[in-house]
Amino acid sequence: MTASNACRTTATRSRIAAVGAIAVAGALLLTACGDQTDSGSSTKESNGATSGKLFDKLPKKYQDSGVIKVGTDAAYAPMEFEEGGKIVGIDPDIAAALGKELGVKFQFTSGTFDGLISSLNSGRQDIVMSAMSDTKARQQGLDDKGKKVGEGVDFVDYFTSGVSLLVKKGNPENIKSLDDLCGKKVAVQRGTTYEATFKTQAAKCKTDGKGALTIEAFDTDAEAQTRVKSGGAVADLNDYPVAAHIAKTAGGGNDFEVVGDQTEAGPFGIAVDKDNAQLRDALKDALNAIIKNGEYEKVLEKWDVKNSAVTEATINAGK
Repeated sequence: MTASNACRTTATRSRIAAVGAIAVAGALLLTACGDQTDSGSSTKESNGATSGKLFDKLPKKYQDSGVIKVGTDAAYAPMEFEEGGKIVGIDPDIAAALGKELGVKFQFTSGTFDGLISSLNSGRQDIVMSAMSDTKARQQGLDDKGKKVGEGVDFVDYFTSGVSLLVKKGNPENIKSLDDLCGKKVAVQRGTTYEATFKTQAAKCKTDGKGALTIEAFDTDAEAQTRVKSGGAVADLNDYPVAAHIAKTAGGGNDFEVVGDQTEAGPFGIAVDKDNAQLRDALKDALNAIIKNGEYEKVLEKWDVKNSAVTEATINAGK
């Protein structure tokens, strides 16, 4: 996984930082702290006319601009990461397939994960596509304690995954499950459902009298990984495809390993503002179209994650 951009951890922002522009021919602006990439090909002509039933289902705003702005955290390979000045991965490839169906471009911008929904609510982004778990709390704008912290969002669910523990190669602390973390320190990306899972486990450790679980939260998962690799924490928690990719690639496969069984399997969703139901429904239709025509399966085959496929698009199916 690519750590991407240290400046994102220090810049003041409500979500998306953008520093140092690089021109990309005929298309986007890429920045060190807010990389953007085009996904999908537009069939929209210069006079605004286009062909295609799904294009006609989009709100006029996107028909006119030909662009859907996507917020993501591009430090989460293989879901999304930076390579050669572009944001690549499973989510951008799925977005590219959706873009072909809808006749618009999906323009990705990277920032820290815990501000993605606020960037959506503020209108800076049109959707969020960042391996984001669809949960009732996020649908309702609640934190992990049930406190109202913002506006809720709708999700178009497109992927499913459980979570797995990532530990240092050789598993020196003999971690086999969440219960083995009591009395130890873990690292995790701030604002994720994995942080909430660790907090739940910390409460369980306390109730069981097995020793306090200390949680260190970071802006990016890359920072959490570094903490585990250095021995400062015993484990990180990630979606299984991500954890498996890290274990396979980091340090040539010599830095980490995945332990224990997958738990808490659930859907990833494309987050859309609740006031943008027309866009949400167009995305759902486009997802069903690429499932039907085989383009969705091709993306999952490319990244070796076919076991995470959904058979149809759903809205707000998370728990």
